[in-house]
Amino acid sequence: MRFYDQERLALFIDGANLYAAARTLGFDIDYKNLLQHFASQGRLIRAFYYTALADEQEYSPIRPLIDWLDYNGYTMVTKPIKEFTDSTGRRKVKGNMDIELAIDAMEMAAHVDHVVLFSGDGDFRRLVEALQRLGRRVTVISSIRTQPPMVADELRRQADIFLDLRDLEPVIARASRGDSRGDRRPPPRPAPTSGTDDAEYEDDEDFDDYEDEYDDDLDPDEDEDVDDEDFDDDEDEEEDDAPPPRRR
Repeated sequence: MRFYDQERLALFIDGANLYAAARTLGFDIDYKNLLQHFASQGRLIRAFYYTALADEQEYSPIRPLIDWLDYNGYTMVTKPIKEFTDSTGRRKVKGNMDIELAIDAMEMAAHVDHVVLFSGDGDFRRLVEALQRLGRRVTVISSIRTQPPMVADELRRQADIFLDLRDLEPVIARASRGDSRGDRRPPPRPAPTSGTDDAEYEDDEDFDDYEDEYDDDLDPDEDEDVDDEDFDDDEDEEEDDAPPPRRR
C-alpha cells in the first residue's frame, strides 16, 4: 500500500456498505485491528463510522457495536432511519448517509493529506474528485472479487488508490469464536445507509432468518412450551385417578 509515514490520514466508513462487502466475502470485520492497522500506516487523525439507526426499537442488534466503536477511537455519525409503505403495500426503509459523509470529508480536507473511503458507492465519485482538486489523495476500499463487484467502476477509476477488501482480510478479519451455541450469534447488521440508486431498502429473507435465530438465542425457554392438548390429557388422567367423593 502506498501510505507515507508522516501522512495525515482520515478514515470514512460507510457502515452498511462495508458490512455488505465483508459479508459477501465471507468474513467479519475486527474494528480494533482495522484502526490499529491504519494508525500504523501514518498519522491517523480521525476515523468516522456512518450508520442509520431505528430509534423507535427498544433494542437494536447494532447498538452494542455502536457503543463499542464510540468508546474505542471511532467518531460515530448516526441518524434515525425512515420507514414507509410504497404503493404496492411493501414496507421500505430509507437511511442514506451520503450527505453526512461528504460534508465531513470536505470539512476534514484542510486537516489531512490522505482520505481513506470504505465504500463502493458510485455516488461518491464526485466527492473523490473534489478532494483531489484540493490536493488530497484518496484511497477507496471495497471489492471487485464478488459477483457482481461491490465497487462501482467509476469510483474505482477516480480513486488514487484502490484496495480490495479481500487483500486486507488477513489483517482486519475477526477470528472465529467457535461453534458453541453461545457463539452462534452473527455480527450486528448496520442499518442501510447507501449502496442503491434511490437509497430505498426492502426487507430481505437473509436478515429475517438472522432475526429469527437471534430471537431464538435470546429466548431459549421457547423450545420448552408444553402442548395444550397434552396438558389437558394430563389433567383428565389426574381426575380419573382421584377417589370418588365420600357419601354421608
